[in-house]
Amino acid sequence: MRERTIASHFVRAALRGAMRQGVDWAPVLRAAGIQPALLDEPRARVAPEQFTRLLQLLWETLDDEYMGFGLQRSKRGTFAMMCHAIIHCRTLDRALGRGTLFYGLFPDGPRITLARDGDFAVLTVDDATLWDPDHFLVESLLVIWHRLGSWLIGQRIRLEEATFSYAEPAHAGEYELLFPTSRQFAAPRTSLRFHARYLAMPLLQDERTLRHFLEHSPADLLARPDGGDSLTSQIRRLLGRDCRTWPDLEAVAQQLHTSPQTLRRHLREEGSSFQELKDHLRRDLAIYHLGRDELSIQDIAEQLGFSEPSAFHRAFKKWTGLTPGAYRAQET
Repeated sequence: MRERTIASHFVRAALRGAMRQGVDWAPVLRAAGIQPALLDEPRARVAPEQFTRLLQLLWETLDDEYMGFGLQRSKRGTFAMMCHAIIHCRTLDRALGRGTLFYGLFPDGPRITLARDGDFAVLTVDDATLWDPDHFLVESLLVIWHRLGSWLIGQRIRLEEATFSYAEPAHAGEYELLFPTSRQFAAPRTSLRFHARYLAMPLLQDERTLRHFLEHSPADLLARPDGGDSLTSQIRRLLGRDCRTWPDLEAVAQQLHTSPQTLRRHLREEGSSFQELKDHLRRDLAIYHLGRDELSIQDIAEQLGFSEPSAFHRAFKKWTGLTPGAYRAQET
C-alpha cells in the first residue's frame, strides 16, 4: 500500500550528511513539502512522496548520491551509469557482479560484494569508509540493491536474513518495512542473504524500461516500503482502505486459513497486535489524506471510522504528537 508513512527519524538521518557539509537544509526540507518544525516531534511521520523528493533534492544540492556521508562524492548520474552498464547482462548474477565491479572503481566509497554461501547468496556492504552515524547510507544501499535486483528479474527477491554490524537501534520496529525478514544486530557484517536460485534468473528489463525506472529511482526505491510476506503486511492488504468496513480478527483469521489464537500468537512474535496494526493503518491513511485537500478533517475522521472528530484528534496526537489541524498546517 502506497500510503505507508515514514518515521521522522529517517528524515533527520538523511539530513545529517548535508549538515556535516554546512548546507542550509531548512529550504531543502520546505522544497520537499516538509516543514522543519516537524522534525522536533519524534513521533511525526511523512508521506513517501515527500521523502522521495527530499532525497532527490539532497542529491541535487550536494551533487552527491552518497548525500555527504562518504569520504568523496558520488556525483549525480553514477547510479544511472551503473544501471546502463548492467542492463544488457543475461542473468542477475552477471548484473550484480558487474555492478559491484563498477562501484569498486571508486576506492573511497563503500565496498559492495556478492558472494555464494552454499545454496544462498550474500550481498554485503562495508561501511568502513563512511561517516554514517545513523547507518542511513549503508541501509539505503542494501535496500536499493535488493529492490534493483528484484526489478531486474521482474519478481521480488525474498530475503532470508538481514544482518547489521551495529547494535539494535531504538527505531528497529521500522525495519520490517525495509528488511522484511529475520534481522540480526551486532553481527560480523552488514548484509542481505537470499537464495542463490535468483542469481540464475534472466533479466527481464531493457534500455526502454530502464529509462522509465531511472526517472524516480533510486530515491523511489527507498521511499517505497516493502512489507514483503510478513503477517502484518498480509493483514494490511486484507483490511484495505475503508476503515468503516474492516473485518474483525476472527474474519481475518478465517481468510488466512488459521485460528484467531494462532493469529494473535504470530502477531505477538512479530512484535505487533491486531489493534496496533489497525491503529498504524489508520495513522498512515490519515497522513495520506491530510497531505491532500480533497477531504476536510471531519470527513477524514468519518472515513477512518471515528464516531466523533474529537476522538480522531486525540488518536492522531497520540500517534504523531500533533493534532490533525497542526499536521495539515505543516504541509502547507
